[in-house]
Amino acid sequence: MILIGHYDSPFVRRVAIALRLYSVPYEHRAWSVFGQAAEIASYNPLKRVPTLILDDGEVLIESSAILDWLDEIVGPDRALIADRGPERRAALKVCALASGLADKAVSLVYERAVHQRETPLWVERCRSQIDGVLAALEADRAARPGPWWFGSRINHADIMVGCTLRFLGEAHPDAFDAARWPALAAHAAACEALPEFAAVVLPFFVSPPKA
Repeated sequence: MILIGHYDSPFVRRVAIALRLYSVPYEHRAWSVFGQAAEIASYNPLKRVPTLILDDGEVLIESSAILDWLDEIVGPDRALIADRGPERRAALKVCALASGLADKAVSLVYERAVHQRETPLWVERCRSQIDGVLAALEADRAARPGPWWFGSRINHADIMVGCTLRFLGEAHPDAFDAARWPALAAHAAACEALPEFAAVVLPFFVSPPKA
């Protein structure tokens, strides 16, 4: 199978990490949604990543849908999320919060680097949403003393939060203060210490807006 997208995307990275944790081999095509938009469009008309091409030619889009398929093929005993019940719903909520935070962080990058502007009202709204999500995730993680969010085993929620925090810290370093969010900072460090995280890293860099 083929995974399309740069590893500096938290959404591409979460899929790549899950593939490695599941020991599922894949080919990686580091295509940019800007530089290789036409190539991506031939598989995904949204021109978005991650896009996963299966061995039979079927194409999966959106990280949550890709992970749902992966969970299905590895089975409930290996899946990195509970298959039902309150724990599954709680993990999906954490994933939703972290992926929403990542979306807002990406929006701010586009505002600054692509649109070459920073609309104050939009920036303030995104920053408020990011701050609110960080507060909610910090409180939730601090209340769970285990090595991972839902116990002794890493979960899709752990991965999504870890990938999002790295992206946020690189794209908007002033938005994440480790002293203010110590539980999340410790969680991010634990994630990045894993070989599966270390194997799929591409530092995020965006040029400052033109004067």
